[in-house]
Amino acid sequence: MPNKERAASPSKQELADTRTAWAEDRTMLANERTFSGWMRTGMAAIALALGLKAVFKDTEHTLIAKGAAEIFIVVAVLIFWSAVAQSRKAQRRMNSHDVAAQSHRRMVVLASILTVAGILTGMILWLL
Repeated sequence: MPNKERAASPSKQELADTRTAWAEDRTMLANERTFSGWMRTGMAAIALALGLKAVFKDTEHTLIAKGAAEIFIVVAVLIFWSAVAQSRKAQRRMNSHDVAAQSHRRMVVLASILTVAGILTGMILWLL
């Protein structure tokens, strides 16, 4: 990134470097928004599993209802870890300039916590 204190009349190259750096920063922030969107989608899959269990709790075929709910738990876990992998790929391709991007470690911790919560939710669904 060029020096933050620009000359009164910056060169075209300096302006182009600044615009490129800002574009990379916007892309880093977009990557974080995409990651959080995928986390929300995974949590929605877990909520759908709970909803299926609630709707079909009085059915004669409880194993089918529980199995359908578990499919959404598995889908949620796959979404969490797919988001981590895709976010990491994007982070490796770019450099942060003026923004402080979330660390890959923080994203892994979040995905791990949500994975454990999803698996525990799935276990509770089988016990109900």
